[in-house]
Amino acid sequence: MAQPGIGKKTHTKVEEQSSLKGTLASVFLLGFFLIATWVGVYLLFVNRF
Repeated sequence: MAQPGIGKKTHTKVEEQSSLKGTLASVFLLGFFLIATWVGVYLLFVNRF
């Protein structure tokens, strides 16, 4: 049984790679916010203990 698409050559379009600097900055900001939140909660716990 013949299989469709065996002899076809397909061309894939290669896109230029985009810069991920904005993504890196966002991840760092989110990380710093989470760390600051955890430190704040920890200090609140230690002061109330």
